[in-house]
Amino acid sequence: MNGVHPSAIIEDGAQIGQDCIIGPFCHVGPQVKLGDRVELKSHVVVTGDTSIGDDTVVFNFSVIGEIPQDLKFSGENTRLEIGKRNRIREHVTINIGTEGGGGVTRIGDDCLLMAGVHVAHDVQIGSRVIMVNHAGAAGHCIVEDDVIVGGISGLHQWVRVGRGAIIGALTMVPKDVIPYGLVQASRGELDGLNLVGLKRKGVSREDISALRAAFKELSDGEGTFMDRASRIGEGNESDYVQQIVDFVTGHSDRSFLTPRK
Repeated sequence: MNGVHPSAIIEDGAQIGQDCIIGPFCHVGPQVKLGDRVELKSHVVVTGDTSIGDDTVVFNFSVIGEIPQDLKFSGENTRLEIGKRNRIREHVTINIGTEGGGGVTRIGDDCLLMAGVHVAHDVQIGSRVIMVNHAGAAGHCIVEDDVIVGGISGLHQWVRVGRGAIIGALTMVPKDVIPYGLVQASRGELDGLNLVGLKRKGVSREDISALRAAFKELSDGEGTFMDRASRIGEGNESDYVQQIVDFVTGHSDRSFLTPRK
């Protein structure tokens, strides 16, 4: 098998795609499926029922597909799915799912998980997500597309982070974060919108103005947070505002971070 270092261990049953590189002292388990051109740098463990998509690179000393850090886990058949073109840096840990949480941990495409990141059981991460050094997502979290989670930050179990949101460094996030929200402070306060990210993405002035007006209503309007969220969608034609409405009115196992007064 081309590209496999002599010291690597690939157990019988593992499926290795074309042109993969498996470096020194890597261990690939019998249920693992590697897509084409996957690279495991060195001292990487990939185990469990784990699939890794094409062109993903896993750096040194990462452990991918181990059992959950959940005392309720009893060896049930669950899995981990990782998409294409991801960069998984040193000492990252990603666990398989649990029967009670849907049975699968999932990561999309084009993500960057920096050194020391932890992704727990049953987490669902979208595409183009960046998790900075030593950030962690506890069990059952949902992180939508284009989110940035700052360094040494933690997402509480069951938390949802909406599309395009940004979490500042050293932040604990105990509640759901609206799409395009900006969260910072040690206990996670919703401080505004991710305007830098919106502008970088090329979002129009009209949509940004609509989002600003919607955020002001969420912050200062009358009624409960749910009432205000429902109201901002009335007659508003911005798809970005509608994403916030749909997110807030959808199912949640946690309450929401509300704008700081």
